[in-house]
Amino acid sequence: MRRLLAAISLLFLVAIGGRAYAGVEIVSDQPAASLLLPYFEVNIDTPGGADTLMSINNSSATAILAHVVIWSDLSVPSLGFEVYLTGYDMYTLDLGNLIRHGLLPETASAGQDPTDKISPKGSFSQDINFASCTGLLPYGSKPLTGVRLKGLQDALTGSPSANLGGLCAGVRHTDRIARGYVTVDTVNNCTLRFPGDPGYFGSGGSGDATNQNVMWGDSTYINKNTGKAFGQPLVHILASVTDPLTSTSGNYTFYGRYDSFTAIDNRQPLSTNFAARFINPASPEGRRYFSGGTSMVVWRDSKVAQAPFTCSAGAGHPAWFPLGQEGIVIFDEQEHPQVTASPAHLFPAETQKVGVGAGTIPTSFDAGWMYLDLNSPTAGTFPTGDPTAEQAWVSTIYDNSTYRIGERATLLDSAVSANHIVPQ
Repeated sequence: MRRLLAAISLLFLVAIGGRAYAGVEIVSDQPAASLLLPYFEVNIDTPGGADTLMSINNSSATAILAHVVIWSDLSVPSLGFEVYLTGYDMYTLDLGNLIRHGLLPETASAGQDPTDKISPKGSFSQDINFASCTGLLPYGSKPLTGVRLKGLQDALTGSPSANLGGLCAGVRHTDRIARGYVTVDTVNNCTLRFPGDPGYFGSGGSGDATNQNVMWGDSTYINKNTGKAFGQPLVHILASVTDPLTSTSGNYTFYGRYDSFTAIDNRQPLSTNFAARFINPASPEGRRYFSGGTSMVVWRDSKVAQAPFTCSAGAGHPAWFPLGQEGIVIFDEQEHPQVTASPAHLFPAETQKVGVGAGTIPTSFDAGWMYLDLNSPTAGTFPTGDPTAEQAWVSTIYDNSTYRIGERATLLDSAVSANHIVPQ
């Protein structure tokens, strides 16, 4: 019986091509040192429009400090702040309140909250003092206002931002919807630094960032005007200082582009190949359930520590933009393949939402699935061992006039050993 159970366990680890994964190689939903919200939308002018919420949760009794960074859709860090969590605590971050109104999270450690009113603790929970947060937390009396708030909104819509010295941070959007992604890291102290700044990462979690695998979270996308909402888990990114995959210099790690791929961040990378289903309105299932068709949310890693850039005619972009991909093969429900060669840049930014069929991704099929190899020769050239490897994340959204469903794509590899062969 023991041998049988061992054999069954091994089968569950077998992935595409007979490759077995374990440890930190494949991302899974478990408490982690970093969280990724791959994409957000916030309608700046319409509170009842597109909005995004995300929860940050502490799975341990130990109090922690989480550093949150709001990134533009071309991966320019646009805002950073702290969230303090007592043991077993949770905090829901309303990105609409933050981006529309400048309201930062209201949390504080024991030193800034001696009466335990801002961040109360339960009987099983630790509440400690982070002395480095004195004068910073709580943020209640220091919301973003005026030029600073407009500068954030401009950065997230691709307009010249006063916060960035008149430079740009993202793709130019004219619909007043802020777009980008969010990272959350456990940290030792309150910090004004971003990943990539000296001191943010240190050997064995000795910098600002720690290797505490205790956070978990989820996201909710809401549009009150349409009455639609759906939720998904955040991406949970483990840290390990003992696993060679995340501690050996030259390996691909999640924050590798910010530490010259020295693996000092100790974070596992994401996948590069994905399988994702689609349902177009013309299919029987589409006519019955998903008349709005399918959209895909795709987060990518340019492997460039992107700084603000010069706006060109209001729509400048970095040198690596647009990102390409090695190959996409679309199958219908009878396994007929359709190789997508044009346009060459289906997912050009670091994060985006694109439509299938009549949208950005061309296909004549009514329904089926996609094989996506998102490794890119147009991204940065690290790591040196596999210069075209590029981590990514993919999810799908099925739409109807009355409801919306979100689903993650299936991971087919890991950036630590990227697959570069598409079906043919």
